[in-house]
Amino acid sequence: MKPKSLNLQGRRKLKLRMSETRSKNLPPWEALVMVAHYLDPQTLALASCVSKSWCQAMSLDVVWQPLCSSSFPSLSNLKISYPSVPYHRLYATGLAAFKRRHKPPSKPRLSIDNIVFTIQLSTKGVPIFTIAEAASKMNNNQVFKFDVDVKHGSFKGIKGLEEMKVTWNVVLKGWEAIFTMMDWQGKLSCRAMEGWFSEELPCPGCCSSEVGSGIVADLKVDMKVEKLSVGILRVVDWRYVSIEDGLRYLQHFLLPCQCDGM
Repeated sequence: MKPKSLNLQGRRKLKLRMSETRSKNLPPWEALVMVAHYLDPQTLALASCVSKSWCQAMSLDVVWQPLCSSSFPSLSNLKISYPSVPYHRLYATGLAAFKRRHKPPSKPRLSIDNIVFTIQLSTKGVPIFTIAEAASKMNNNQVFKFDVDVKHGSFKGIKGLEEMKVTWNVVLKGWEAIFTMMDWQGKLSCRAMEGWFSEELPCPGCCSSEVGSGIVADLKVDMKVEKLSVGILRVVDWRYVSIEDGLRYLQHFLLPCQCDGM
């Protein structure tokens, strides 16, 4: 014997009973709001996915206002000018900006084992010495500053106002690419036992050419030509950049851009 099908009124009653049963299993609205005040932002975001009513309770401005004010006070004040923007949206925007700003840089694709330094110092058109040596063989002390002992003899200083030319190139192994770090020419103002040369480096290709790079190529040489050092300095604090920061900068000029195929 087939069961009798429910008429329209019977279906409505059944739907009403099911709705009442389901609502009894869910906490009341006031309880949700009270609990929401004790939850952290991540838990609030997860709880808002339970149901529509939970989403509404967990997204209230009264819940997110203290969280936004304590973590991102400047964004919280935007509510005065843009009252229609909910606090949870302001908090999400601030959190995304914080993560982007503090995102650690990716590991450089360029290795210290793959670059060679070529350095030439000359005066009056006559080369004093020329060096071509792998960067990995130089002492770096964990920063982008490399020391090399010059074994090509020495000379007794340089006279004041004597013309000098200093060239420092970074070469990718196999001569696949070359980048000029410094090509300085000028006169020393006085007799000295040590020369210090620096030139501002260009911005990487991904940055605007109208903005300074904030770093300079640095070269120091004993005027007896016994020791020479090269490196990259930050102009903000005049400290040498790290090995990874130096490699990340050089890879813009020595390696093909990963976005070329896009």
